[in-house]
Amino acid sequence: MQKNILILLVVFLVLEVYVYQAFKTLYSNQNAKFVYWIPTVLIYGFLIYSVVTFNRASHEYLRFQIVFSTVLIFVLPKILVAIFLLVEDVFRLLNFGYNYVATENHNYPSRRKFVSLVGLGSAALLSGIVVDGIIFGKYRHRARIVRLKLKNLPASFKGYKIVQISDVHSGSFQNPKKLQHAIDLINEQNADLVLFTGDMVNNYADEFVPFIDLFSQIKSRDGKFSVLGNHDYGDYGDWKTKEEKALNIPQLIEYQKKAGFEMLRNENRIIEKNGEKLYILGVENWGIAPFPQFGDLDKASRDVPADAVKILMSHDPSHFDAVVQKHPKNIQLTLSGHTHGMQFGIDLKNYRWSPVKFKYKKWADLYQVEDKYLYVNRGFGVIGYPGRVGVFPEITVFELS
Repeated sequence: MQKNILILLVVFLVLEVYVYQAFKTLYSNQNAKFVYWIPTVLIYGFLIYSVVTFNRASHEYLRFQIVFSTVLIFVLPKILVAIFLLVEDVFRLLNFGYNYVATENHNYPSRRKFVSLVGLGSAALLSGIVVDGIIFGKYRHRARIVRLKLKNLPASFKGYKIVQISDVHSGSFQNPKKLQHAIDLINEQNADLVLFTGDMVNNYADEFVPFIDLFSQIKSRDGKFSVLGNHDYGDYGDWKTKEEKALNIPQLIEYQKKAGFEMLRNENRIIEKNGEKLYILGVENWGIAPFPQFGDLDKASRDVPADAVKILMSHDPSHFDAVVQKHPKNIQLTLSGHTHGMQFGIDLKNYRWSPVKFKYKKWADLYQVEDKYLYVNRGFGVIGYPGRVGVFPEITVFELS
């Protein structure tokens, strides 16, 4: 893996020579090469050193974020510059070929400053958007109100309010206090029930320890339930022994219990009011390969009447199409997360787009198949890229009727 990344960095370093042509076109004085190449060499030196010395077992997720952010801010935007230059070079070549054959002008056309300016400007704009996503975007939590009419909902649960959060990825945050505003926003919803649909950590249960006090502040009248997501199993971590990894989930369950969350592992719980019942089902992660398929809906719905109103927590939305919507127990509402909306895209009232749609057909918001609903939460935290652009962190508030 490290070797492949190093090869990719070398390829980008070669690309820098091409991109430098745009910079040189705009800044033709003798100091231009120093202004461009000194920071460029320092950045690539840092990246190569970081890749060579990176140790997964050290839990250096902050270091990974810094490296990944550096690539997104200083390296990838150069592709935009290269595209503008390449398009112009094609036209320059065609123009030269035509003039060479049809006229006596055999001079190769010079590069236009305008194209270089547009290319570098576009790269700078993209870098700025990425920086904004890191500093501000990941903290722009929004409460989305979703009003749902569920078939056979008992009268006692009319107006019942459920808050869903998902994909906290606590290891991606260094300072729990910066998430206080999001916890306050959850409590402002005055929830009857709070449901967390997986990925509390990136890999290791200990990541959640600094956040226990913060998440214990979340209030609800009828409790807080959670399920496991694919990251909670520790499959992407580096473990000394199988026994050490086996302790990770029990430890995470204990930490979540301290924060007031009860973990449902292919189980169900009953919320009862005035003798009427609402069933909350929780399955372990069930995803399309390579993600684990530990979810057992048959077990989670055991002894639950088929005509009862049921809300299922299942981390991965692909579970809905593959299993849930055709299940004989008739699950009216499934709550998922997992996709994060890729933390990048366009998310407007009447239009949504993200590259993640090419992997997940149902990737954000509400979907209906006959009388069954799936809601895909955009996620509370971040993973990989430590920011959000266009698709902001979400707190979903369901009002049942």
